[in-house]
Amino acid sequence: MKVLVDEMYDGIDIKLKEFGYEAYSVKKLIVEGKKLTSDYSVIKYAEENEMVMVTEDTEVGKACKENNIPCVLLDNETIFKIILEELSQYKNR
Repeated sequence: MKVLVDEMYDGIDIKLKEFGYEAYSVKKLIVEGKKLTSDYSVIKYAEENEMVMVTEDTEVGKACKENNIPCVLLDNETIFKIILEELSQYKNR
């Protein structure tokens, strides 16, 4: 599985590779010379390369959903669910 990590999560690509994913960072791809400075370019790149997009940008998430591009959207709602899950282990202390 190929994963494209949006700029704000640069570094997560390295950790994903440790778990066996073929992961790429938008930030690193730009440094390599790829023209990925707009949301459209990033989404199109993910689509053309059959990648799952990882982002916290809700506009990118919406565009992925509208265009049937797999996406992990780490928006406030998702982060809040993670916080609740983590807090639950301390609830009965």
